[in-house]
Amino acid sequence: MITEKQLAEMIKEAKAIDKERKFKQSIEIIMVFKDIDVKKGFSINETIQLPKTNSPAAICVMASGDMGLKAKNAKADRVIDNDELTRIGANKRESRKLINSFDFFLADTKLMPVVGKVLGQLLGPRGKMPTPVPFNAPIDSFLERFRSSVRVRVKNSLSMACKIGDESMEDAELASNAYAVLSGIEKKLPNGDKNIRKILIKTTMGKLVKEPLVVKK
Repeated sequence: MITEKQLAEMIKEAKAIDKERKFKQSIEIIMVFKDIDVKKGFSINETIQLPKTNSPAAICVMASGDMGLKAKNAKADRVIDNDELTRIGANKRESRKLINSFDFFLADTKLMPVVGKVLGQLLGPRGKMPTPVPFNAPIDSFLERFRSSVRVRVKNSLSMACKIGDESMEDAELASNAYAVLSGIEKKLPNGDKNIRKILIKTTMGKLVKEPLVVKK
């Protein structure tokens, strides 16, 4: 498999060949797969924690009572209680706006039936069903983990793209993130790295940079 050092070299090149923009560009890793029959329902919906991040994921917590209070104290981006959840669920436009505003959703296990009933039809197809949080679980630890995570979603496709950071980050930090994504996805492939045709790195508006060496035999 490609090494972290090689990924750092690719990231360095991707930054170097791109011209200066008026905004901070993201850095993406792209993986192209092979020898997978997508007609058999191949899909990946994986949450991967990145070693380094300077742009925390936006998280909405669906909880009432003590857990809701703890989520607010832990500075969750938004906390929705049972009543508000039901109200939002009755308004399709507001429901879509909510779902598009957050990267991840966490929910008190007691509220999961309500979430499924009022928002399940919208959250499910987007791969954003909440992660259940058990009673008395440390919600702050959940928030910390998901803030530094990315979701990688593939459905009936032989390629995927994932943001690993932005151009202001050090090459080594970005390489560490890229390697975490690569390792996480590899474990979900039927034959591991044998199912990876190629790996590429690019900035938001830049050109694709191919891996310096063949990933596998």
